[in-house]
Amino acid sequence: QSQLVESGGGLVDPGGSLRLSCVSSGFNLEYYSVAWFRQAPGQEREFVAAISTSGKDTESGDSVKGRFTISRDNAKATLYLQMNNLKPEDSAIYYCASRPGYYGPDEIDYDDWGQGTQVIVSS
Repeated sequence: QSQLVESGGGLVDPGGSLRLSCVSSGFNLEYYSVAWFRQAPGQEREFVAAISTSGKDTESGDSVKGRFTISRDNAKATLYLQMNNLKPEDSAIYYCASRPGYYGPDEIDYDDWGQGTQVIVSS
């Protein structure tokens, strides 16, 4: 049974940093593109960043470019999201997701999802 489990969320001050992790099990992550999405209360789920199977190619949403970095370690079957210079508007539940094929920004293309980890940016 394929599974994705996120961790690393929490409460952080504006301007602070967090690193989220997403560990996969039950399937070989290295053959899947993976991505981070987020959803704030009362809002639609938003694309954050995606990464190719090799990790060489990435794509990020406009609201996080220059602040967030997606990476992966296929040997550890783990996806990461380094978040710097956090803002209150970054507060949301962050989800990782996987899909075969291209690492696009459309959530409908992603097959497997984690349960999410909450990030709260507040002083």
